[in-house]
Parts: sequence; structure tokens; C-alpha cells
Amino acid sequence: MGTTELTAAGVGAGDEVVLPAFGGAHVAEAVRELGARPVCADIDPRSFCLDPDAVEAVLTERTAAVVPVHLFGRSADMGRLAEVAGRAGARLVEWEPAPRADSVDAVRRRQYAAYFDRRLRGVVIPPAPRSAEHAYTSYVVRVPGNGRPDRDVFKRALRARGVECQVPVKAPVHWMPGFRQAVHLAAAESAAEECLALPLSAAMTKRELQHVVSACNALGGLMREEPAC
Repeated sequence: MGTTELTAAGVGAGDEVVLPAFGGAHVAEAVRELGARPVCADIDPRSFCLDPDAVEAVLTERTAAVVPVHLFGRSADMGRLAEVAGRAGARLVEWEPAPRADSVDAVRRRQYAAYFDRRLRGVVIPPAPRSAEHAYTSYVVRVPGNGRPDRDVFKRALRARGVECQVPVKAPVHWMPGFRQAVHLAAAESAAEECLALPLSAAMTKRELQHVVSACNALGGLMREEPAC
């Protein structure tokens, strides 16, 4: 998706478009291309997707559209977001289709994700639905601490042990040059500082899964807990 869908939704110069601060950089760029203003809203810390309550708090008479982003195989709450946008007379524009959760690969990834859930001790696992709705295109955990270096040190240590982990979102949109906004969006900021994507694919072997678990647990010392809501 790009500016075409936004234009079709009636977005033009001077309009405001609400988008997720976490994972919404590509949306913000498309909005700016149209001369419209990106407005960042916070995410639900459990799903990493746009929080309908946060959206409602930033809507104005200039809001033309709300653009959620599905992240890591988890779908945004399209039903509630449609209600919130509709009450404000704004269009709900889906940035891209939700990933298929009924494919053979998605089923296999859910099985492997459940394996990680049961065995990982060195990272904090955000709660996720144990249902067929999650496609687990990425397995994203948190490495909390006193700021960004803690997660990054953990990442480097895992890579040194042969685990190809990645930082999925390096900065929230409202911290990025060109999109800076004087707002504090706690869930998005914490996610950007703490999140780490561990390797997960339908093609992984049992030995590879065990290696990821062993490496994380050896670097652990963190308690499993749910992120603050």
C-alpha cells in the first residue's frame, strides 16, 4: 500500500492521519507525501498494534483517516478501530491485509511459538492469544532494563552464540527526524527500547529451536512477566 489508498480515502493536504507510533514509519512517509500530517497514537502493549482508546484521544475535526498496521502476525483490532474512526467521520484504511493465520506455515509457527513460550526464561514474553488468529510472522519478546543498551547488549550476546535476532522497530515514529512530536507514548516507547525478534520459521528444526532457548536462558536472569498495560 502507499499513497493511492490514502488518496482514495480522501486524504489530502492539510488533513490529519492517525497511525501507530510503533511500526508506523512507512505510513507516516506516505502521509507526508500527500501533504497531510501524521498523528502518532500509542499501541496496545499486548498486541503491539494501534490502541483504539489512544486513537480516540487524538482525533480532531481535521482527522481524515485512521491507519492501523498489523504487526508480527497479530491483527489490529479492526472492529473497535472502525467504530472509533466512524464516530469521528474518519475513514479506516488498512495499510496491508492481515497475514493468513490458517496456512500450513502459520500453524507450524504457532506450534514453535508455543514451544518458546513454555521454555524461554531469559526474556519477557508479552501475552498473546493461543488461537488461530496469530500467524507469528515474527516471534517478538522483550528485554527490559534501564534503557536501550540492555536490549542491544542482549542482542549482541545472542548473535555471538549464533542466534540471528533482530530489533524489529528501532524507534517510534514520534522520535524520528521529520516526524518528531512532543508527546509521550509510553507503550510505543517501551516497545521500541525493549523488543527483540527471535528467529522463528516453519522450516526450523528441533535442534535450532532448542539452541535459541538455550542461548536465551543462559543469558537470562529475568523473570517472566506481562508488560504493564
